[in-house]
Amino acid sequence: MKKIVGRRELLFIVVVTAVSFPLGGVFDTSTIFLNSASWYVGAITVLLIVIIGAVFDMVGVAAAAARETPFHAMASKRVFGARRAIQIVRNAEKVSSICSDVVGDIAGVLSGAGALAVAVQMAHSFHFHGWIDELLVIVLTAFTTSITVGAKAYGKTVAIHAPTPIILFASKIVEGILIVLRFSKK
Repeated sequence: MKKIVGRRELLFIVVVTAVSFPLGGVFDTSTIFLNSASWYVGAITVLLIVIIGAVFDMVGVAAAAARETPFHAMASKRVFGARRAIQIVRNAEKVSSICSDVVGDIAGVLSGAGALAVAVQMAHSFHFHGWIDELLVIVLTAFTTSITVGAKAYGKTVAIHAPTPIILFASKIVEGILIVLRFSKK
């Protein structure tokens, strides 16, 4: 019987697990920010967190669903980002894990925590007390959960049916960032 998890895969799992802790802490500072921000700034921040989570989930699913063949054709025509797209597809397991599990899941947790902070700020701003305060918390967290689930479901559906343009777009962004980083070091 073939080993499913080898040393390299196990090392990747350990590294991703270890990196998730400080990354979660860094992302969680947004909830500290939300506690001191006005509720409408918090609502915009929560919306951005939901969008980031859905986009990263979409890229993770697209990486797993994409095939290399179209990117080889693009690379032969020297399409910007095509070679990086090949690397993404070849490392689909890792890309999917980082995008969907690390960033996507952390964003999901933070959007819920952010919604709670926004609800508290709204209740404070509008001087809600008692059961209205509790109802506001329940409604806002439920709304945020439904928007998060809906956005991720939409993104995953698109990613399964059209992984090639998603991966090409993501690879162009990664390639552009790497070019900027290379020039900034000089």
